[in-house]
Amino acid sequence: MAKLSGFPEFLPDERNLELAVLDELRRTFELHGFANIETRAVEPMDTLLRKGEIDKEVYVLKRLHEQGDADAGLGLHFDLTVPFARYVLENAGHLEFPFRRYQVQKVWRGERPQQGRFREFTQADIDIVGDGTLPFHADVEVARVMAEALSRLPVPALTLQVSNRKVLEGFYLGLGLSDPTAVMQVVDKLDKLPGERILELLAEQGVGDDSARACLALAEISSTDTSFVDRVRALGVEHPLLDEGLSELAAVVEACAPISAGGDVTVTADLRIARGLDYYTGTVFETTMAGYEHLGSICSGGRYDQLASDGKRTYPGVGISLGVSRLLVPLVADGLVADRAVPSAVLVALVDEDSRAESDALAQTLRSRGVPTEVAASAQKFGKQIRYAERRGIPFVLFPGDAAGERATRVRDIRTGEQIEVDVAIWQPPLEDLRPRIRTTDHQNS
Repeated sequence: MAKLSGFPEFLPDERNLELAVLDELRRTFELHGFANIETRAVEPMDTLLRKGEIDKEVYVLKRLHEQGDADAGLGLHFDLTVPFARYVLENAGHLEFPFRRYQVQKVWRGERPQQGRFREFTQADIDIVGDGTLPFHADVEVARVMAEALSRLPVPALTLQVSNRKVLEGFYLGLGLSDPTAVMQVVDKLDKLPGERILELLAEQGVGDDSARACLALAEISSTDTSFVDRVRALGVEHPLLDEGLSELAAVVEACAPISAGGDVTVTADLRIARGLDYYTGTVFETTMAGYEHLGSICSGGRYDQLASDGKRTYPGVGISLGVSRLLVPLVADGLVADRAVPSAVLVALVDEDSRAESDALAQTLRSRGVPTEVAASAQKFGKQIRYAERRGIPFVLFPGDAAGERATRVRDIRTGEQIEVDVAIWQPPLEDLRPRIRTTDHQNS
């Protein structure tokens, strides 16, 4: 049977890789005090489409044998931001603001499957949301938390590109352009179109040649420190909103400098980044992965001062979303997997079927101390039981002793062949062997 395109599935060692990544993300988010939530998979269609996302191909929910219209107008969510906005409105009375949330769930989009784009995929989002107002330091914190989380993943080097809509809008207003959003949407295509074509598109928007070239010059500015500020100033454009945006962007880059110094994630001010969606109002993020730039951004987001509103209260927010599936599926295809297909760190060997109860008891002793353990499926020769463990990636095999004390209980590290006598009541595998570890290839960082 052919695989269903756009709906990725993982083999056990690949799934263990995904679980390790999700555990690391969860650990980092919780270290910074982000609370976990889960929202329902479906939303009313008017909720899904209210942000103008009409270009998304929403999967509509409908029963095979429809009776009545109880489910009419429902669709599967295509991201986690729209359902989160609804969640905030419905639960505002029970939340403490600023509310810090992380969410890891499946989402669905009915688009054409291709590398890095799927119909069903996993996203991991963090957001900070305020009631009425949200201080700018939330933008800095979200950037730092996601950069820290990404730096802990066993993936190629990442570049977190940061920009600020106020810089772009202020610059365009300083040039005298009347529709900054339209200009941003054109400039946002620079990663797909050559500069000359961008100039042509800007001309179609009524932008003069000098102003259009100034827009391109701004978009060419990037730096891993705050030197971008002087480079923007050198273009000779002035506007109060530009000043505010430069100050905010410099603060984000400075705050992330210690993480960039580690080398796994580089945080860069990049004024090409516009994020064409019109609801972003300040800081914006995109992220590329070394060697996989063709995937586009694998982690994006920004500041939105109108995340949700009920007409009386407005909830501004800032957030960033990691496409977990977009990140991992290409890496898995290139050989990045966990070092074992099962969680078991120990295989308890079976002397014979009559002694299965004794092997089960030894396994349970290890489990009681948090050691993932399984018992051999059958009482084959010990050599075959060792090969069974090797095929599954289980690092240790425990050979039971006998009640008479004629045969000691031994543990063998099948990777080195080292074998020692142990007291199962106190023996423990090394901490790093308790869970599957990521087996890197030449494509990945260690």
